[in-house]
Amino acid sequence: MKLAFKIIGSVLVVAILGLATLAWTPAPPSPDEDIIRAEAARYSARIIRDAYGVPHISGETDADVGFGLAWAHAEDDWETIESTLLAARGTLALYDGQDAAPTDYIVQLLRVRETVAEQYESDLAQDTRDLLEAYATGFNAWALENPGRVRYGALPVTGEDVVAGFVLRTPFMYGLDADLGELFAETRQRTISIGEDEAAWQLIDGENPELGSNAIAVAPSRSEGGATRLIINSHQPFTGPVAWYEIRVQSEEGWDAAGGTFPGAPLVLHGHNADLGWAHTVNHPDLADIYVLEINPEDENQYRLDGEWVDFETGTADLRVRLFGPFSWVFNRELLWSAHGPVVRRPHGTYAIRYSGFDEIRAAEQWYRMNRAESFEDWMAAMEMQAVTSLNTVYADREGHIAYVYNARMPVRAAGYDWREYLPGDRSELIWTEYAPLSDLPIVIDPPSGFVANANNTPFRATARDDDLDPDDFPASFGIEREMTNRGQRLFQLLEDDTVITGTDLLGHKFDLHYAANSPVARLVSELLAQDFGDDQLMFDAQRVLEAWDFSTDIFDTSAALGVLTAIKCIENRHDLRPWTCDPAEALRASADDLMSHHGRLDPPWGDVNRHVRGEFHEPVDGGPDILRAIYCGCTELNAEGQFHGVAGDTYIMAVEWDANGNLRSRAIHQFGSATLNGTSPHYADQADEFVAMELREIPWTQDALMAEATRDYRVGGRD
Repeated sequence: MKLAFKIIGSVLVVAILGLATLAWTPAPPSPDEDIIRAEAARYSARIIRDAYGVPHISGETDADVGFGLAWAHAEDDWETIESTLLAARGTLALYDGQDAAPTDYIVQLLRVRETVAEQYESDLAQDTRDLLEAYATGFNAWALENPGRVRYGALPVTGEDVVAGFVLRTPFMYGLDADLGELFAETRQRTISIGEDEAAWQLIDGENPELGSNAIAVAPSRSEGGATRLIINSHQPFTGPVAWYEIRVQSEEGWDAAGGTFPGAPLVLHGHNADLGWAHTVNHPDLADIYVLEINPEDENQYRLDGEWVDFETGTADLRVRLFGPFSWVFNRELLWSAHGPVVRRPHGTYAIRYSGFDEIRAAEQWYRMNRAESFEDWMAAMEMQAVTSLNTVYADREGHIAYVYNARMPVRAAGYDWREYLPGDRSELIWTEYAPLSDLPIVIDPPSGFVANANNTPFRATARDDDLDPDDFPASFGIEREMTNRGQRLFQLLEDDTVITGTDLLGHKFDLHYAANSPVARLVSELLAQDFGDDQLMFDAQRVLEAWDFSTDIFDTSAALGVLTAIKCIENRHDLRPWTCDPAEALRASADDLMSHHGRLDPPWGDVNRHVRGEFHEPVDGGPDILRAIYCGCTELNAEGQFHGVAGDTYIMAVEWDANGNLRSRAIHQFGSATLNGTSPHYADQADEFVAMELREIPWTQDALMAEATRDYRVGGRD
């Protein structure tokens, strides 16, 4: 989770780390190896690695499979898993230094560990705890066999550690990190809502050019041959704690699924089983509220609530930051909580934050129920838990059902306030305590059009226009987004124009390479072409390059480099529609200079600039920012080689199909390969060629197909 705080890490480090005490931090006690071995002896799992090194884990029980999954994933990505677990404990800075201190502070401020400890036994079902604890034991058992890769104090991993990772991670999927980060800015970032009519809620209609994901489901009525088709295409970082790892899990108790998971997650997060599948994309409901507290001038540890001064609950964050050897800096920082939630005291005010899911630890259980669902009714029952606090979800099954669900654990808020702004903290009526049921949110089931899709766009554009939902049917206080992305614009155009969708068509739509005619990129280019640059030859030549652009990001296109390089300077995120976040002319000139400096021309082929790099693999790649074939470099200028090297976007992609007789076909591709960290492994980059070629490989779903290509077959655990 260290990655989740990069946006706010620098300001948090400054705000949190001040004077410190140098302390000797003794090594934590070694884990009891006999206990770990005895626990491992309760499980037995078989791991078969397919031709691409992807682990297929099987066992008698779900718990056996969880044990084996931990072992297999640790083989490929232990260091990332270990950091994720340490982050969820709030002890990462002791190992990684001051850059990790913000994570440790947030874990303590949000009471992640306390919440998990209090609710672990009461809120999680026994089968869920069995899976979590088997998974933790799998890590411990693997670590005993590989002590040279394990840091002191990392063991033993517990089921509570695994749950804490979910509790810490899920709120950041809907943007809690941004809400926390703005509190650490030098000045107050929003006004205070003093009460107004609900209609004053200002919603943005327009485009949303940002990182995201794509998901598509097509019903038999719109598919060639009566098939049901599902595209799973989450856009994630290529590496790190939220990068996809491919798995197949199968137990004799009936768990049988394939898909992607994250380090520290004991199940498929999105993918499919034999009967149904689902795909997530990030949504942006308003699920966090910030309150401005009035402090007692005579007692800084009291705040006003309903006309009375109320004591803060207080504590101390013990932040230990690695220095050298057994020595560390110890920073003790104030922790405060009000009736609203965690409190941050800043020079420009004292603020409390209340966020969806602060009291929820069952995300892993909901995903487990989705993994095990056998029908649409089962799957919807899992979704109705609302333990996964956000995420658009697109669904398809072998019976031909498709659905789009705008999933959000939505607070029920008092009317009359603009909940986008800060709220007055002196009124208990504004401290919400209930959540709206899932049925109150946008859901589209089996539309007549025969398709549903999402590309991080508004839920009010989920299918054909005649079947879309009316935004006026939903409370403005939900803060449901209205924006479209370029990907959304292109995707719905392609789907609506295609009345009989084949499997090849659907992959073609997913890998579309164009900006839409009404996209922000197209508008920006139009503005630049309308400007008069006089006798400035460089700018005149740049205009001619843009004038020739058909908004393609094909590797052979000779206008894309200048167009994309200019656009990424001006289009940062969904709210920066107009005015641009740059002076367009200055952005064009800087981009032209950049290309001339590195390539000696304004029109190099896009593939000379846009590259997919992994070890010795260094090849041109189609696509770009907010393209359905999404590639992001996380930059605004060329690197020293005059290139963009992708760091996020298209990663693990699945195409799932049930034919008219219910027979399953599953294909996938990963941006690199299953060997996440081992650069000497044949599976470090063995999928990169197919990824660049926009080709998918067959997943060996049956045992015969798997054994025909197996590269390793081994057992782990101690049970006979």
